[in-house]
Amino acid sequence: MKLKDNIQFGLIIFIVVGIITSCKVRQTIEHYPDFTGYTSEDFKPEIQKVHDSLFTYHSNYLLKNRFQQWELYLEGDAMERGIIGGALMDSLMRYQEDAFVEKIDDLVPNKKKQMRLLKFLGWYNRKIYKYFPNEYQVELYGLAKYMTSEYNYIGPAYLRNLYYHGAHDIGHALVDFSMVQCTSAGLWGSRSADGELILGRNLDFYLSDRFAENKVVLFVNPKEGIPFVSVTWPGMMGVVSGMNYEGLTITMNAGKSKIPWTAKEPISILARNILEHASTTEEAIAIAQKSEVFVSEALMVSSAKDNKVVIIEVSPKNFGVYEVSGEEIICSNHFQSDSYRKDKRNKKRIETYHSMYRYERMQELLDENSPITPTKMAAILRDKDGLGGKKIGYGNEKAINQLLCHHGVVFKPEKKQIWISTSPYNLGAFTAYDLNEIFGNKNTNYKSHHIDSLTIPTDSFLYSSEYANYEKYRTLDKEISRWLKDKEAVINTDMLEEYRQLNPDFWYVHYNAGVLYYRMEKYEKARNAFKIASDLEITTTQDKEEVMKMLKKATKKVK
Repeated sequence: MKLKDNIQFGLIIFIVVGIITSCKVRQTIEHYPDFTGYTSEDFKPEIQKVHDSLFTYHSNYLLKNRFQQWELYLEGDAMERGIIGGALMDSLMRYQEDAFVEKIDDLVPNKKKQMRLLKFLGWYNRKIYKYFPNEYQVELYGLAKYMTSEYNYIGPAYLRNLYYHGAHDIGHALVDFSMVQCTSAGLWGSRSADGELILGRNLDFYLSDRFAENKVVLFVNPKEGIPFVSVTWPGMMGVVSGMNYEGLTITMNAGKSKIPWTAKEPISILARNILEHASTTEEAIAIAQKSEVFVSEALMVSSAKDNKVVIIEVSPKNFGVYEVSGEEIICSNHFQSDSYRKDKRNKKRIETYHSMYRYERMQELLDENSPITPTKMAAILRDKDGLGGKKIGYGNEKAINQLLCHHGVVFKPEKKQIWISTSPYNLGAFTAYDLNEIFGNKNTNYKSHHIDSLTIPTDSFLYSSEYANYEKYRTLDKEISRWLKDKEAVINTDMLEEYRQLNPDFWYVHYNAGVLYYRMEKYEKARNAFKIASDLEITTTQDKEEVMKMLKKATKKVK
């Protein structure tokens, strides 16, 4: 029903297929990039640690700004960028990989099952290197030199790095684990306050609080290619949200995918390729058409040169481009182009998922706030309500702001300006950067490039009792989840009622309470909890059916 249930079901698939091994896996393990023409792999930069929040090597640097964002500037060829980036971020990458593996341990605590899963992933990823441009293989190879050897049981560092960059796609493809279930919009003309392009998006990607702790604003000035900024995390060189020095932006939203037989080009690598080598929407489309992907994804691309926004919809066996004749375009997690009009999976996504609901809520907010400024766009990205301003509970996936996003971002492509949210979620201040300043000036002073005068303030919700209650709810939710998994657990009903009161508009808390009361044979309380849940805004059609089924069962027990 919920995400965790999908993961657990998918793990059964992993484990069953995990007995499949192939000699082709060794081919991947022994594969190395072509290093011809790049800096030697033996290059060892001497990093200068100025203090705990500033590390430098010539023009390259890593610093933490006063908003607790890491700013990383890299230049040079692919090997230089990889090695210098790894040397600057070594401790951050270790922390990030620890968080990632910790999540695997949480989802699959049984070590034997873990090894079966890893064997399967090795088989599934056996050809993935063929779909990485050599330039990015070289960069990831350099980066991998600074990864820990502790996790070599997963694979050698370089191989792990390839796998990690395909992690979103693999989870998405095999378990419908749509970790990038986001909402984005682009406006221009009369819908924009100054008539210029403006775009906003939330990256609703969540693994754990620890994984989301270190956010990186990555500035890359490649030896060949277009300089760009990307919002990412330590060790991640693919792109999920970014803008280049030509004024082209790219973001991605997951679609509904069929399970493929093998991993191909990860979406974040395709997005990186577009960002580094395209300045117009036509160039972006041409790059995407040549790509072989293994999941379905919508890439929202805007170009200052074209003064327009398109959505490139890619999947293993189909391709489409969605454009509008008006002055705004919206994207959530379903496809809109003619190429997918008859696609059964896409139709089901529209009918049963929360994608269309968020799409319609975005439309409402754009209409209410037009013409849009960066500050208004940030407020829209922070919206936690449902259609018509209905209270739907905090953390509901029907909200534009699900209070789990890794980051929110606002673009002004023609001015080459970007605003990036700070923690927690997208509630902290949106820091502003100007690519003209960063890539146009060659002076290196190792200072944060954020522009104070353009900073969008922290959301006042962060200081409210509602937010404090939400964080308490999240803490209790972990304990409730443990009770739901462990049928022998001793249930504290006072804690269970507190859990419900902390987030009373969220159907999920009442459903969970109902399940636990039903287990305790307190059928009247279970029925009441299910009834309350049924009257609230339930996330998906499947969730609604589950609630109604349990309400019917509890009602029969009461009678």
